[in-house]
Order: sequence, then C-alpha cells, then structure tokens
Amino acid sequence: MIGISVHNSRRMITTIALCFLVALMEGLDLQAAGIAAPGMAVAFGLEKMHMGWVFSAGILGLLPGAFAGGWLADRIGRKRVLMGSVALFGLFSLATAQAWDFTSLVGARFFTGVGLGAALPNLIALTSEAAGPRLRGTAVSMMYCGVPLGAALAACIGIAVFSAGWQVVFYVGGLVPLLIVPLLGIYLPESEAFRERQCQADSAHTSIVQGLLRDGAALPTLLLWTSYFFTLMVVYMLINWLPSLLVGQGFSSPQASWVMFALQIGAAVGTLLLGALMDRLPPLAMAALIYLGMLASLAALGVSSQLESMLLAGFVAGLFATGGQSVLYALAPLFYRTEVRATGVGTAVAVGRLGAMSGPLVAGKMLALGTGTAGVMLASGPGIVVACVAVFYLLGRSRKSQHA
Repeated sequence: MIGISVHNSRRMITTIALCFLVALMEGLDLQAAGIAAPGMAVAFGLEKMHMGWVFSAGILGLLPGAFAGGWLADRIGRKRVLMGSVALFGLFSLATAQAWDFTSLVGARFFTGVGLGAALPNLIALTSEAAGPRLRGTAVSMMYCGVPLGAALAACIGIAVFSAGWQVVFYVGGLVPLLIVPLLGIYLPESEAFRERQCQADSAHTSIVQGLLRDGAALPTLLLWTSYFFTLMVVYMLINWLPSLLVGQGFSSPQASWVMFALQIGAAVGTLLLGALMDRLPPLAMAALIYLGMLASLAALGVSSQLESMLLAGFVAGLFATGGQSVLYALAPLFYRTEVRATGVGTAVAVGRLGAMSGPLVAGKMLALGTGTAGVMLASGPGIVVACVAVFYLLGRSRKSQHA
C-alpha cells in the first residue's frame, strides 16, 4: 500500500509540475499580444479597431481549440492532445513574430489561439485526475498559477527588452514550448482514470449531449457556461487592452508593463489564495469576495492617475479577476464523469472564450466612440453581477455533492 501511495504521489507531482510548465508558457503567449500591442500598432500602422481584431483573432482560435481539444482528449488521450497543442501554439507564436502584414498577423494569432485553447482543458483534466477528488481544487489551483506567472514573465520581457522590438516576446513564447514537447513525451504520465475508462466497453457509448445535459448535469453546465462567459470577458479585456489604455492615459510603455506585471503577480497570489479558500468559505461569501473585489478593482483602474495607485489597482484586479477564473477551472471537473470530463471542461472553456472574444471587441468599439478607460471598466459591471450569481449556485451545489 505504501508503494502504491508513493507511486501515486510521484505521478501527481510529475503531472502537476509538467502541466505547470505548459501553463507558464500558455500565460506568456496569452499576454504576449497585449505586451507587444503598442509596438505592433506602430509597426503595422493599426488603429484601435484593427488592434481589437488582432486580440480577438487569438481568442477566436481558443474557441474551436478548447472544444476540439477536450473532445479529442476523451477519445485518444489527454497526453497526446496536450503535446500536439503545445507544439501548435509554439510554432504559430514564432509565426506571429515573422508576420509581414495585418492579414498574416491575424492568421498567426488565430492558430496560436487554437493551440492554447486545446491545451487548457487537458491541463485541467490531467491535473484533476492525477490529484483525485480530495486534492482536486488545490492541484488545479497550483497548476493554473503558472498562467499568471507566465503572463508576468511576458511583462518582464516587455520591461527588459522594450527597445529590442515587439517580436522578442513571441520568440520566447514559441521556442520554449517546442522544447517542452519532448519532456511531455518522456515524463508526463497519461491519466490513470482515462486509461481505466478506456478499458470499459461502454466508454464509447456516452454522447456529448448525455454527458453535458442529462443525468443532473444540465444546470451545472449552463451555470458554468454563464460564469465562464462573463468572467473571461473581463479577464481578456484587461489582458489585451490594459497596456494600450495605460499608454493612452499618459503612462510610458515600460510603466504599462510594470502595471501588467503587478496584475499578473496579483493573479498568481489570487489563484493560490482563492483556491485555498474555495472549500472553507460559505458559497455566498466566496462568490461575493471574488466579484465585489473584481468590481472595486476595475473602478480603481478606471480612475487611478498615479503609477503607485495604478500598480496597486492592477495587483488587486489580477488577484480577483484571474484568481476567480482559477476557481471556475477547479469547479468544472467536479460536475462531469471521467469519460466526458475533458469534453465538459473544454466546452465550458470554449463558451468562456466567446466572452473573452467579445471583451476586446466591445472595448475597442467603446474606445473608438470616445467613452474612455472609465467607461470601458464600468461597462463590465452587469456581466460581473450575473457571473457572481452563477458561481454562488455552483459553489453551493459542489459543497452539497461533496457532503452527500
């Protein structure tokens, strides 16, 4: 028994560590366009609406990537799909740095997004299944902490090599994932829960509709979709537009990168802190903490004029916005059986990407209409309230199922 326990612990630690590395590069590539935006806009002569399309092209790619990545993983395995998706976003991050016009730039960002989107459901499924029900929330939070840390790394690259050109962050975001792929092939164990399920004859007979919308899964699925949509809308609005908004408010590009660094450090802290509080606070308190904190930090970002106050507002925004997102990722696997878990998570992530895609476009349109930074931040308020209500019910249902 001790040998089995040690073996399982090693598998879990190895899985979390390798998935953390992938999450680190996912975070860097997700943030890269926002960090490089001022330089890209100058290099290609792009207006705000054009930049909105560059941001949204990457997020649009996340949508089919998340759905296809989850669906394929439940059929051919989490490990193989994860390796392919990491290779894909690495290659097209390099292609972004080599773009020659607006069309090639949008195309490269789209296919980078496909790879990024396919990776995330598999990171969540592998980590949650390696950890088991008791440690699932903590393990997913630890893994997902790599995303904001990777985004912080992108901000550091923006600070350190700003004069070297906007392409540098994409070179880093392309070469390192390609180096990680062989490590995944050699050291990453396939999910034991998936292998056991593959051995059962009825595994092929569970349809997507049955897994997501029947046997009590319909309400959690719809609540997950709602909360993912509105939460990711705000998160990606911040990731993509905040550097450009700050430059427009009179901050320098290095100062904007420092604010993004503070936001992502706050996100890393929030991912771990809110993940630890998830099973300890009552559902209403947890939902209120996440979304009231998000509203307050967005308001502060809209009115701050000094670098010090903007750094603090950015830290708090990351703590609640991305930290709250990590709670959603830890919640999703709880509501689905093994044979549809990656599909369920992938579908929820895909719906969230619709919100993520709409956020930068809405912000770009509002800025083009002259509403200013404060108007963009305040416009996200109603969606945050809706997401708060959905998360409250999800937390309550997960708590009841654990005690049943």
